[in-house]
Amino acid sequence: MDTIWQPSIEGRAGPKYGAVAAVIRAAIADGTLAVGAKLPPVRDLAWRLSITPGTVARAYAVLTDEGALEATVGRGTFVAPPKADLLDDVWSRQAPTQADDENGPVNLVSPHLADMGQVAHLRRAMAQVARAEPRVFLHYPTRTDYRPVRDAVVTWLSDLPLGVVDQGDVILANGGQNAICLVMQAVLSGPRPAVVMEDLSYAGFRRAAELMRAEVIGVAMDASGMRPDALEAAAKSGAAQLICLTPDVQNPTGRFMPLERRREILAIAERYDLHILEDDCYRMAVPRVPSFRALAPARSWHVSSISKSLTPALRVGFALAPEGRRADLRRAAEYGFFGLSQPLAELTRIVLSDPASKEIARAIRARMAEYVRVAVNVLGRFDLAWDAEVPFLWLTLPAGWRSAAFCRAAEAAGVQIRSADEFCLRDGRAPHAVRLAVNGQVSLAGFEAAMQRLRDLLDNPPEQISV
Repeated sequence: MDTIWQPSIEGRAGPKYGAVAAVIRAAIADGTLAVGAKLPPVRDLAWRLSITPGTVARAYAVLTDEGALEATVGRGTFVAPPKADLLDDVWSRQAPTQADDENGPVNLVSPHLADMGQVAHLRRAMAQVARAEPRVFLHYPTRTDYRPVRDAVVTWLSDLPLGVVDQGDVILANGGQNAICLVMQAVLSGPRPAVVMEDLSYAGFRRAAELMRAEVIGVAMDASGMRPDALEAAAKSGAAQLICLTPDVQNPTGRFMPLERRREILAIAERYDLHILEDDCYRMAVPRVPSFRALAPARSWHVSSISKSLTPALRVGFALAPEGRRADLRRAAEYGFFGLSQPLAELTRIVLSDPASKEIARAIRARMAEYVRVAVNVLGRFDLAWDAEVPFLWLTLPAGWRSAAFCRAAEAAGVQIRSADEFCLRDGRAPHAVRLAVNGQVSLAGFEAAMQRLRDLLDNPPEQISV
C-alpha cells in the first residue's frame, strides 16, 4: 500500500499532525485504505510530505488511540477493523415483524418495506460516517461539500430515462415532500398562482400548494391519467403555472401514464407555458417510457427519494432542476434550510455509491411483489387495480359499501387502510374506493389473514348504507 497511496496535506489548516490524521481518516472512509492495509513507515511518509518524522508519528499515535489504526511491533502500522464490526452479528438480524400474531392489527395506510438487509447495510454506513473527518460534524455545509453526494445521486439514478443529468442539476432535500415544496417555491410566482393536479392525487401536492398559498385546480382523469381536454380547460384560466403528476405510479390508483398521453399533456404545457412537476417517489421498477424530464428538459422538474426503494426513515430526497433553473432550486433550498445536514449527506453518499444498495433495492422489490400477489389471490375477484411493481393496491368497493364506512369496519377488524377521500381535492367527489398499502414488516401469513378479513367485509356489506 505504501508504494501506491500518495497523500497530500496541501491546503489543510491547523497543525500538521492533525492534517496528516485527517488525510488518513478520509482515505479509510472512502476505501482508499482498506481494513488491514499497511501504512508507510513513519520516515517514508514524512519524506513524501516534507514534514518531520515526529509529526507523522504523532498523527499515527492519535489514530491508534482512536482505534482507526493498530500498530504491531516489528510489523508496522495497519488500518484497524472498525469497532462497530463487532456488532455485525447483531446488526445483520432482520427487524422483527410488526405482528407475528396472524390475527393481530396490521397497518396498511402507507407502504412498509421489508428488511432485506438494508438495516445492517445502513448501520455499517453509519459506522463509516462516525469515522469521517471532524469537519463533517463541526462545519456548516458548502456547495463543494455536497458535490460527491450529488455525483452519487446521479449514479443512483443512472438507469432511469431522465435525459442528460448533471450533478449540478441535483438538489438534496429532506425527503420527497420537502423536494416538492422546493420545486413549488422555485416555480410559483405572483399573488395567487395556481397548481393543476388530477382529481385524485397524492395529498402532498395539495398540502404543499396550500403552504405556497396557491390555488389548487383539479382536473378529470381517465384510465391513462390526466385528461388533456380537462387540463386545457384549466390552463385557459391563465392562473395555472405548474402541473403536478405521478405518471409512472399514479397515487392512489396505481395507474401508468402511457407515452402518447404524456406527449398530449406536454403539448398543452408548451402551449400555455406551464411547468411540470413529476414525482416518481413510488416507482420501484425501471420506467417503461421516457420521463417528462427526458421529453421536455426545459420545463420539467423531477422529484425522487429513497423512501420506497431503501428506507423512508432517513428522509432523503432529490429534486432535479430543468435546463437553466438550477440556481432557482438551489436558492430555495439554501434560503430554507441551508442544506442537508453534513452527516446525513455523507451517509447518503456512502449508501448510494455502494453497488450493494441496488442489490438490496431489487430484493426489496421482489419481496414486496410477493405480498401483492397474496393480496391479489385473496381479493382478485373484486374490482382491484394492482401491479407487482407497485407497493399498494386500489380497491373499488362493491355496492353497499361507502369508503368511510368500509375504513371504519376494517379498522374495527384490525386492518388500517386509506379512504379515497384522503386523495380527493377539497371540493371534489371521491369514489367509493380505498387504497391498500403493502406492509412487508408483517409475516406473509399475517398479511394474508388481513386480506381475508377485508374479503369477509366485502362479502358482507351493511344492510343500511352509512353516510
